[in-house]
Amino acid sequence: MHFSDLYTPRFIISKSEVIAAAGSCFAQHIGAQFKRRGYNFLDVEPPPPLLPEAQYHDYGFDLYSARYGNVYSVRQLLQLLRRARGEFTPKENAWTDDKGRVRDPFRPSIEPDGFASLAEMEADRAYHLSQVAGILRQADLFVFTFGLTEAWECVEDGAILPTCPGTIGGSFDPERYRFKNFTFSEVMADAEEVIALARAENPEMKFLFTVSPVPLTATATDDHVLSATVYSKSVLRAVCGELRAKYDAVDYFPSYELVASHPMRAMFYMPNLRTVAPDGVKSVMEVFFAAHRGKGADVAAQPKAAARPGPAPEADPDDVVCDEEILEAFGR
Repeated sequence: MHFSDLYTPRFIISKSEVIAAAGSCFAQHIGAQFKRRGYNFLDVEPPPPLLPEAQYHDYGFDLYSARYGNVYSVRQLLQLLRRARGEFTPKENAWTDDKGRVRDPFRPSIEPDGFASLAEMEADRAYHLSQVAGILRQADLFVFTFGLTEAWECVEDGAILPTCPGTIGGSFDPERYRFKNFTFSEVMADAEEVIALARAENPEMKFLFTVSPVPLTATATDDHVLSATVYSKSVLRAVCGELRAKYDAVDYFPSYELVASHPMRAMFYMPNLRTVAPDGVKSVMEVFFAAHRGKGADVAAQPKAAARPGPAPEADPDDVVCDEEILEAFGR
């Protein structure tokens, strides 16, 4: 079966455009491919010179355009951008373990052992948010992979956390945290607010949306994880379709369909039927970049903003950082 006509780009991405990316763990493949193929991929928080390359991902570097870790839901992305603009400050500030190490609740995995002090964590957070604000000003194209509808929310102010408290850090308290499963209308409204916020800062910004083909490994709903996965992916795919139909500046790439749809017969998954195999990543990316080999797509130009020098090697698919996998142990 041929899928060469499954994706027709709404706009061609040239190598002179500044590209930023965020999203769920599958989005890491997209960023790696842009870098490997010589596109002007923006990285506003590059790794420090003395950190060994083998540890980049352990500390949240070289994954996305900033050190925000995985952004699984659109509400999480929206709040991140609002925080970067000084429009939202969550009440939840820090998690401290019994050894005095401190974690940022909104980036709990970027420091494997936590920060040495609250002051260190807050300084790093302030720098991080200032760099995220820079993405809005610099990027010509914002790539976002929709991952989940399920999230954990702070009761006090609705702040969305990337993981359930008590997994990577913190401790779960049902009086402080609650489960949230976003509906179509909520995801749609959040996505439209993201577009409006970004284009208020940068009126020419374009958006490329995808849906992660990685299924849920666990669910906090009362449904079977299969039903929960189908609900989540269906909502996200429907939102992406609606956004593309409504906004000329939005395109959708069917990475989800190319991996998870019935004609693929699960051949692009590893035996666990969750992790996308290297051949699956390669197939998806070949479809994407083949479609962009049009006029201007491969024209080299001087970058308009500082991106990391030179194409970085593509990360091994097995090295993708996916916080949600931690839930598998708790599910058992």
